[in-house]
Amino acid sequence: MGIIKATLNAIGGNLADSWLEVIEADGMGDNIVFTKGVKVRSGDRRNNNKRGTDDVISNGSIIHVYKGQFMILVDGGKIVDYTAEEGYYKVDNTAAPSLFNGEFGASIIDAFRRIKFGGVPSYSQKAYFINLQEIKGLKFGTRTPVNYFDNFYNSELFLRAHGTYSIKITDPIKFYTEVIPKDKDRVDINEINEQYLSEFLEGLSAAINKMSMDGIRISHVASQSRVLSSYMATELDESWKTMRGFEVLAVGIASISYDDESKKLINMRNAGAMLGDATVREGYVQGSMARGFEAAGSNSAGAAQAFMGMGIGMGAGGNFMAAASETNRAQMEREKKQSKSAQNGGDSWTCACGNVCKGNFCPNCGAKKPVEDKWTCSCGNVCKGNFCPNCGSKRPEEEWICTNCGHKNSKEAKFCSSCGNKKG
Repeated sequence: MGIIKATLNAIGGNLADSWLEVIEADGMGDNIVFTKGVKVRSGDRRNNNKRGTDDVISNGSIIHVYKGQFMILVDGGKIVDYTAEEGYYKVDNTAAPSLFNGEFGASIIDAFRRIKFGGVPSYSQKAYFINLQEIKGLKFGTRTPVNYFDNFYNSELFLRAHGTYSIKITDPIKFYTEVIPKDKDRVDINEINEQYLSEFLEGLSAAINKMSMDGIRISHVASQSRVLSSYMATELDESWKTMRGFEVLAVGIASISYDDESKKLINMRNAGAMLGDATVREGYVQGSMARGFEAAGSNSAGAAQAFMGMGIGMGAGGNFMAAASETNRAQMEREKKQSKSAQNGGDSWTCACGNVCKGNFCPNCGAKKPVEDKWTCSCGNVCKGNFCPNCGSKRPEEEWICTNCGHKNSKEAKFCSSCGNKKG
């Protein structure tokens, strides 16, 4: 019992006249993963199936399979034949299964052999169709914030993610036997997605933690959809692909949000980074003074009293503001010199005496050019010396610092690739 390829010269505009029955998938939409085959023109007087039931496919009938569909011929609940190739197939109850593997090659034969029907036709036959196209638009959202350690912020943060993902059926026989409810002739993915959504969210949390371990900044997670898809495929490969015959194909993150504590930490870090810029810091100092004058001028007790009080306050804090401005001015001047030296050669450096120098010694005081001997530990700390002061890890030996020019070289190099100095 099985199916055979129908001859093309018998297929045409008079298909219903040439065959007993013609069967096609019953409205396979974007989210329909499984549906029963229905008879085309089932009420036509020329239909030779007189049994009056949909559970019988007459011997010699034609099954039409479209691209992106996997058809299984079922007898008594067991698969007796299948095809993954588009075309017309004739039902032949005297023939052995043809097994048109199509895109799946011979790998799907093992799944068929484990559940194949080995008896006489039971005359309770059905044709079912499984959607092989990408099933898109499955929505997800983390129920609780997911922890995420960010090396840039050096802090444990928490995020929520919302978006959509898609799946693809990779083993339709396994999908039919393990996923499809036995009392269903038509299944929308949303009807069976509750269990798999829970598993997806568990895998999502694990994947996000893996991205954290790989050093991806938390603010970059939303733009790393391909990386996240790869992590998700790894996390769910065993339970979905191996056991159920489908896999995650793509993950799209629509939005990332942080809990309140994470927002505070991020804003504090960003504010600190901005105030590290002397220009921004000086603007903040001058703005504070301007706001003080503005407040004094609008004082309801009178501007004279307000300015008198402000003068007392400025007498106490004026020296601090002046010192802050002088510090900012000195840093901006140094940055200006460094920028100018970079434009004039790129190899200039500023000595401790304030002189902008070239070469390895300061022409003003004779001091030697400092060698930047820094390395980044696995914990994220930027270190000097051979051990990390944060976690105690030993400095990796993959590279050495040239004592002449400060260039980092690979462990195997015997000479500096920048200046040619021999490894010391």
